Amino acid sequence: MAFLESLVILFLFFNLISIVIIIHRHQKQRATVIPKNWPILGMIPAILVNAHRFLDYTTGILIQSGGTVILKGPWFANMDMLLTTDPLDIHHILSKNFSNYPKGDKFRKIFDSLGDGILNTDGEPWELNRKVIFSVFKNAGFQTTMETTMWNKVENGLLPILESICERGAETDLQDIFQRFAFDTVCILLLDNDPGSLSLDFPYIPCLKAFADAEQALLLRHLTPPYLWKLKQILKVGTEKKLSDAWKNVDEYIYKRLAQIKEERNNMNHKAEKFLFFTAIMSELTNQSGTSMDPTKFLRDTIQNLMAAGKDTVGSALSWFFYLLAANPTVEDKILEEMKTHLDVDTRKRWNTSELDKMVYLHGALCESLRLYPPVPFNHKSPVQPEILPSGHQVNQNTKIILSFYSMGRMESIWGKDCMEFKPERWISDSGGIKNEPSYKFPTFNAGPRACLGKNMAFSQLKIVVTTIIYHYHVQLVEDHPVLPADSIVLHMKHGLKVRLNRRSKLC
Repeated sequence: MAFLESLVILFLFFNLISIVIIIHRHQKQRATVIPKNWPILGMIPAILVNAHRFLDYTTGILIQSGGTVILKGPWFANMDMLLTTDPLDIHHILSKNFSNYPKGDKFRKIFDSLGDGILNTDGEPWELNRKVIFSVFKNAGFQTTMETTMWNKVENGLLPILESICERGAETDLQDIFQRFAFDTVCILLLDNDPGSLSLDFPYIPCLKAFADAEQALLLRHLTPPYLWKLKQILKVGTEKKLSDAWKNVDEYIYKRLAQIKEERNNMNHKAEKFLFFTAIMSELTNQSGTSMDPTKFLRDTIQNLMAAGKDTVGSALSWFFYLLAANPTVEDKILEEMKTHLDVDTRKRWNTSELDKMVYLHGALCESLRLYPPVPFNHKSPVQPEILPSGHQVNQNTKIILSFYSMGRMESIWGKDCMEFKPERWISDSGGIKNEPSYKFPTFNAGPRACLGKNMAFSQLKIVVTTIIYHYHVQLVEDHPVLPADSIVLHMKHGLKVRLNRRSKLC
């Protein structure tokens, strides 16, 4: 066994040496051309050289290739990838022929730590997950708790920190603040516990750090031959060790909190019991007859999946929105005018959902930001049965299909010659209402049967935070600070979002 492991490692070593030599000899070639398909190694040298800017690199390739391209991996690694931005392909895969494109074994192996949660399952387990979660999301108690949680954290966490930073005239990383804000709110909502990461001393929270480590490692699993990351997993080295440690931290936090909730419930007066996500999920699961799922594991997987989805998407969306807003002051001025029109800004009361939903321009600005910077920049699919996509490309069971939502927002063929401009007006109809684009053109919230259940909730959260911050402060970008996409399965900023805050005088 030791000999075989040594042989595998030696084989990998010579492969890597070959790749390095090829990279060195051809490092001066233009990075945006469709990469050369080398014998044995395929296109992996160019992909590895540009892995640090994978999204922008592949976007350039997709633009040159007309929206769909096949990237060939090493012949021995089964790593061929078909990248597409074609709306007809997107519609076919996510909606029209949905049954032929489940998450599948390849996806579940990459995201094995998600367990049997909604993000990682197919068939009956997925249907059960979706039915249970959808029912809880519709619960009036959940809706009220979500809105109250957001406002409490805004008033007692976000604003005091922003005010402290503003008073000191200090630079701050707004992305870090938004990630902490989103993490605290999702923990309060799902686990009835405030981890307090959004505090003036910016404490180190192992569970929060764990998600960031996991996201980086999971991206590398997409770009690395399976035999290589599985070997690293066995040897417990590199990003695989960080991934393993990360999920241990997450599980430790979730299981510890679930145990505390059970104990608290045993001691509380049930007549005075408030809404708890834990209770609602267990109640809905019990109502589903015929299920043999372990309730504790189901709850762990559900909470972990929703924590990952809620924390990352809200934090990412807020960061990129304020980056675009700071770079486009005319958009900020229009949002301020809309706030004066539709919100009772002189009373400083909590604005409700119905008031915020009247702000058409704000909604358009959020959609425009999500078009250019979708929190989940790509989706990964493989077909069960071979077929030909609407774009004319043949795919089979071994084809890894990457739906590049990030690249879609940068395609002239989809959004026009002004696709790189931040224009909220493109989301406003001639009659002055919100212009709804089909999900296969704007798949930020996915499409088809797997469309995001939390879409409306996400918009409500974003609108509460955005209007509150704009009401109090003008956000100014720190000059010469680089803002680039990070190497992650979630669209974070590689170097954060460094800004200064200027207190705003009253709007009225």
